[in-house]
Amino acid sequence: MTYFGIGVSTAVSAVSDALDRAVQADRGGLDLITVSDHPYHADRLDAYAELGVLLGRTERVSGLVSVTNLPTRPASVLARTVTSLSALTGGRIVLGMGVGGLWDDIARLGFPKLAPGQAVRAFEEGIRLVKMLGGGGGPVTFEGEFHQVTNLEPAAAEMPPVWTGSVGPKSLAVTGRVADGWMPGHAADWLSERYRTSRPLIDKAAVDAGRDPAEIATVYNFPGRITAEPLRRTRDGDGRWIGGSPAQWIEELTGAVLEHGAAGFVLFGPGGSAPDEVATARWAEEIVPAVREAVAK
Repeated sequence: MTYFGIGVSTAVSAVSDALDRAVQADRGGLDLITVSDHPYHADRLDAYAELGVLLGRTERVSGLVSVTNLPTRPASVLARTVTSLSALTGGRIVLGMGVGGLWDDIARLGFPKLAPGQAVRAFEEGIRLVKMLGGGGGPVTFEGEFHQVTNLEPAAAEMPPVWTGSVGPKSLAVTGRVADGWMPGHAADWLSERYRTSRPLIDKAAVDAGRDPAEIATVYNFPGRITAEPLRRTRDGDGRWIGGSPAQWIEELTGAVLEHGAAGFVLFGPGGSAPDEVATARWAEEIVPAVREAVAK
């Protein structure tokens, strides 16, 4: 499956727009709506509170927190949140997980700062634990360095796929060992140096763990303008995607799937802004159906 989605604003001042875009994405046949997780900012909505409301307003589209700030959300409670959303929505949820990076902000919330190596180890433990806490089965006892549960019964709902936002070599290796998908950081795409140097680390770790690297999807956050007329250049001097006409987007994304194995795209506006109503309509009504059709052929 190739996923197509949009990023939705988490700004408190943009609640109406967020609700409208989620409904538009749902009615337009998109697969995903995504929100970011920055609980230390008072002008942002809590990611899971927002996602719950957005999923409640929609019928088909799935939701993803891209990515969950794991240091501020204990893995065992996060598992309960996600399996609850899965049960409430008929499985319309993907679990995004991150190491955490803004440690001064995390500390202001009252959570301890972790050294880089500690953060990566806590990240891997967290993914392993949440995967144990869905799908029923016997009680779980987990005695990790950072996460511990005792005789905890898993939820009956299946744990959804886990996608990461790994950036550093050690966290990329964690993705290869235990995750189901990867969203490259900093809006890197399949032609970027970041992708070329990062994806092989995921693949090697997967092979070393006895996994098939092809089972780990790569889904891109992909900002750009959708213009009425073609642009002379669709990428800037550094090779970063600028955007273009629907036909130019269709050609670019079809090639990404067929030639580079891309598993999905989440549309953002220029600079990582949430796409507006017009861009979302062009994405859902013109670009996405054409890419799906071209890939199916």
